[in-house]
Amino acid sequence: MKTTSHGDHLVKVTRGGWVNAYLVREDDGFTLIDTMLPRSGQGILDASKELGSPIKRIALTHAHGDHVGSVDELKTALPDAEVLISTRDARFLAGDKTLDASEQGGKPRGGYQKIETQPTRLLNPGDRVGSLEVVASPGHTPGHVAFLDSRDRTLIAGDAWVTLGGAATPSQLHPRFPLVWFATWHRPTALETAKALRALDPSRLAVGHGKVVEAPGAAMDGAIAKAS
Repeated sequence: MKTTSHGDHLVKVTRGGWVNAYLVREDDGFTLIDTMLPRSGQGILDASKELGSPIKRIALTHAHGDHVGSVDELKTALPDAEVLISTRDARFLAGDKTLDASEQGGKPRGGYQKIETQPTRLLNPGDRVGSLEVVASPGHTPGHVAFLDSRDRTLIAGDAWVTLGGAATPSQLHPRFPLVWFATWHRPTALETAKALRALDPSRLAVGHGKVVEAPGAAMDGAIAKAS
């Protein structure tokens, strides 16, 4: 796996050149954002060890298998680590793929992976995870969340944005990397979320698939205009 540092607090861990997790440095150790595909755990643990800090908590943007695939592996290795996911997407982790009445405009696309690990904390918009603020970002999944670092306004957006092959929203088919579009629950909601995240004026955009973009405003504006 490849690790790259971005600013003072963020380290990207990439597997296979297309899927990312993030280590966010806090005073007590790392918050890990997402866990990539199954059998990624040891690579993540090795990255944490090389960086000299333990993983204290695992925070998930959403319940698709390429983001939660190594939760069980990591929880076995890190029994004291917190595991956090949105209240809504926690149901998918338990194997419940039913949609609420308000969610019937879409369908649960993508690979939802049932896991054995029980979340230790359920997240709602406005909650804090260390230095990170939980931001509602539904569309790709009903309970998708992003994380905004209050120290430098880095936005860790999961699959609410994609940058592999260029910045794009999950509401529009991106020929160079169509996976996120195919797996999106409700594309009109995803576009509204992309606009809301742009309005946060992030200094840095970190996503589940693709490179970290510095000063991403112009790229986000262009992608929104293309999708609208």
